[in-house]
Amino acid sequence: MLQVSRKFEYGLHAVTYLATKGLGRVVTVKEMADDIGFSQEFLSKALQSLKRAGIAHSVQGVKGGYMLCRTTHDITVADIAVAIEGRPHLVRCGVNAERCEVFSSCHHRGYMGTLQNTIQKLLESTTIHSLLQQMGK
Repeated sequence: MLQVSRKFEYGLHAVTYLATKGLGRVVTVKEMADDIGFSQEFLSKALQSLKRAGIAHSVQGVKGGYMLCRTTHDITVADIAVAIEGRPHLVRCGVNAERCEVFSSCHHRGYMGTLQNTIQKLLESTTIHSLLQQMGK
């Protein structure tokens, strides 16, 4: 069945964690990993992807760590998904029709496209701010 990657989960948790600490507050990977209960190494990799995408910023040095670059209203779950995994897709033909041996005769292509679009719209319409509200934060 459909399942998001662990790296995406780490990235989503990292962004919501940083958001609860406030814009501009630097948090170490160790603090974050300890509080969330994740591996520091794997969390660091997710944070590096978020940094490359302009969602998080790293601060070097003794008081270094990560902080958000944008407000929670400006970061969507889709932004995190793309930063971590690239453009999401459910089936091979969603990326490259030539990789699918039954593309021309597929009876489910339309349905799968609709499902993909529905998921994408949900990711794009869900901001970190709205997730924090659901969490009561």
